[in-house]
Amino acid sequence: MLISLNRQASTTPKIRGAIQASSEPARLVAERCGISGQTVWKWRGRDDVHDRSQPPHRLQTTLTPAQVSSVAKKVAVALRKALLLPLDDLLAVVREFLTPHVSRLGLDRGLRRHGVGNLRALKSKDSRPAHGSFKAYEPGYLHIDIKYLPHMAGEDHRRYLFAAIDRATRRVAVARLSRTGRGQCPPFPPRSRARGPDEDRPRADR
Repeated sequence: MLISLNRQASTTPKIRGAIQASSEPARLVAERCGISGQTVWKWRGRDDVHDRSQPPHRLQTTLTPAQVSSVAKKVAVALRKALLLPLDDLLAVVREFLTPHVSRLGLDRGLRRHGVGNLRALKSKDSRPAHGSFKAYEPGYLHIDIKYLPHMAGEDHRRYLFAAIDRATRRVAVARLSRTGRGQCPPFPPRSRARGPDEDRPRADR
C-alpha cells in the first residue's frame, strides 16, 4: 500500500507503531526516540500510523483582510445579524456597498466562520418582536439598525454602522458614520436607485 509521508514528520510509521505498542511512560519513549511527549501522546491516540491530510484549519474565504478591508468583513457580519438577510440578498448588498468581487461561496464561508451562517438559528435567537409580513407595510417604511463597529487600525475613534431595509420593497441601504444622534442619520437610501413616486418620506422603525 502506498502512503504519503509528511516531509516534516519526526517519526516513521515503524516508530509510530512502536510508540503505540509501548507501555512505557511517554517521557521515556520521547527521550529514546528524540521527540516530544506531545508527539508520543498524539500517536498513542491514533488508530493507525499514517499521516493525515493537512488542509488549512481556516478555509480561505473572500472576506479576509488580504482580499478586502477588515471593515468590510465586520460590516458583512453585522448586516447579517442586524437585517437577517438571506444569503443571496446579503450577497447583493455586499457587492453594492462593500466589494463587487465577493463570491457567493466566499461570503457563505465567511459568515459560517464568524458563527452567523445559519440564518434559521439567528432568527430563532432574535429577541425583537415579531412583525407582520413585508407586504403589510407601504413603501417608504424603513427598519433601521445601528451597530457599534469595532475600533479599526488607523482610526482615532470607533464608527457606527447604519443599516436600513424598506419593509415593503426590501431595498437595503448601508452607511458607516463617525457618530450617532439627532440629525446624524444619513438620508436613505444612499447609493441606490431613485425612489418611486410613492416613496415620499421614509419613517424609521427602530
